[in-house]
Amino acid sequence: MKSVIAWFAQNGVAANLLMALIAILGINALFNKIPIEVFPDIELDIVTITVPYRGATPAEVEEGVVVRVEEAIQDLEGIKEIHSSASEGSGRVSVEVEEGYEPRELLEDLKNRIDAINTFPDETERPRIRLAQRRREVITVTVAGNLSEHELRRMGEQVRDEMANLPGITQVELGGIRSYEVSIEVSEETLQQYGLTFDDVSQAVSRSSIDLSAGSIKTEEGEILLRTKGQAYYPEDFEKIVLLSTEDGAHITLGEVAKINDGFEEDPLIARFNGKPAVVIGVYRVGTQNAITVANQVKEYIQNAQGRMPPGVELSFWRDRSKIIKARLTTLLNSAMFGGMLVFVVLTLFLRFSLSIWVCLGIPISFLGSIAMMPVIGVTVNILSLFAFILVLGIVVD
Repeated sequence: MKSVIAWFAQNGVAANLLMALIAILGINALFNKIPIEVFPDIELDIVTITVPYRGATPAEVEEGVVVRVEEAIQDLEGIKEIHSSASEGSGRVSVEVEEGYEPRELLEDLKNRIDAINTFPDETERPRIRLAQRRREVITVTVAGNLSEHELRRMGEQVRDEMANLPGITQVELGGIRSYEVSIEVSEETLQQYGLTFDDVSQAVSRSSIDLSAGSIKTEEGEILLRTKGQAYYPEDFEKIVLLSTEDGAHITLGEVAKINDGFEEDPLIARFNGKPAVVIGVYRVGTQNAITVANQVKEYIQNAQGRMPPGVELSFWRDRSKIIKARLTTLLNSAMFGGMLVFVVLTLFLRFSLSIWVCLGIPISFLGSIAMMPVIGVTVNILSLFAFILVLGIVVD
């Protein structure tokens, strides 16, 4: 190391060229390669398996879902621990990956094992298998007003879609509102009147409200895929489902037997902003996006879109987490400016002016060298890395 330093001391041109190269690489990485985020994205070595089983008790979920998942995956290589929970209407199994194994490879093995299970109860829905990941939103947009739940959700969906179309914003999620649900209510007296059972109604809906693939037809011009589309989405679609055919050719439809409600899930949910019913839209930073830029785009959209909102509807934002990273950047820049001035003044008073210039220039060059290496080792600009820069800056200035 001493010989390297001595060589650069004797070859000033090479040292200056190296300094210029470090500065160029650091500036290029800072403005083009390093994402700015609030907290670092952490991908956990945990795979979660969720199986919805609507209407089932926790005991039924444990017996029909959780135990069967555990038995199917317990001998897979790469599993460190398995944590399971059964709640009303859903079962969840969390698989912790053993150190040294690739989580995404284990994820594929788990999918293959779960897909091979054919003993789940008929009422269960398709299992959802994914790698656990902590996501942190940058800013939250609120749409508040004295509107009905249907109108409020439609307004929130409109705002969500418009923000998703903004350049530089790709992940936007609607929350604070219940999901749509079409409920079918059948009285026991009506069932007895038509000689039907609840299972008859359930099976008729399951058979009729479905999209099915019917294979393909090969022709001289190409291959034609066949698919029947019968999935019901609206009350009028469900009302047309045939439950029973009489001997004289008449049909009894679901609309004649049942009451069909187009509404929301029964789970109670209340969201208010400034005392008014509201929906929230979370905006996330993904990939190489800049958290500060994302937040500024959202704020600009709110200013422009407020004039298009119906009377009484307030479009606003809260939980702006970009303020955190802005405050940390301001602290770093202020510390660097005042620390550099202090070093320059002290060295100028007690040593040579030229020495103080080169020492002060060495501080930003060393920082730019660190910034140039950040994309290589996968480090982003966030509150943790900025805190490290502030700490090192204090040491260097001392």
